[in-house]
Amino acid sequence: MSEFTEILLVSPLADGETWVIRERFSYHVGAEESKEVINVPIGFQTDFASVPWLLTLIVPRWGKYGKAAVVHDFVYSQEDSSLPYDRRRADRIFLEGMAVLGVARWRRTLMYWAVRAFGWRAWNRALRRIAEDVSRIRPVPEKANAQRQW
Repeated sequence: MSEFTEILLVSPLADGETWVIRERFSYHVGAEESKEVINVPIGFQTDFASVPWLLTLIVPRWGKYGKAAVVHDFVYSQEDSSLPYDRRRADRIFLEGMAVLGVARWRRTLMYWAVRAFGWRAWNRALRRIAEDVSRIRPVPEKANAQRQW
């Protein structure tokens, strides 16, 4: 089974929705010690699970699936050109990561189909950011009042 290699260490930004990665962490896709590794760098900004506020009663933005959501955000961001993933593959990695983390089958299935149905919006935003040369990787802010940078 796949594995996450480090703890997830994040800090919130002042907007109340965005978090910045403070320690790099990795995910081995497909199996432990797989050569297919996704490395989420320090300074990457995430909102964890992009759940509409009305649905956060069923699926909060943060939960047991937090690491999988950050990896999914990073793959969607297209920040690492060595990751040749299309949207479908990114979503499958999200599903796999949730299983590794022990997320209940009903919840991971619901979240997987939600990103399949609605993830195209985030995917297209990422493609626009790339075209405009706007990165979601920023220096880690020292002050607690820093705002989202993307």
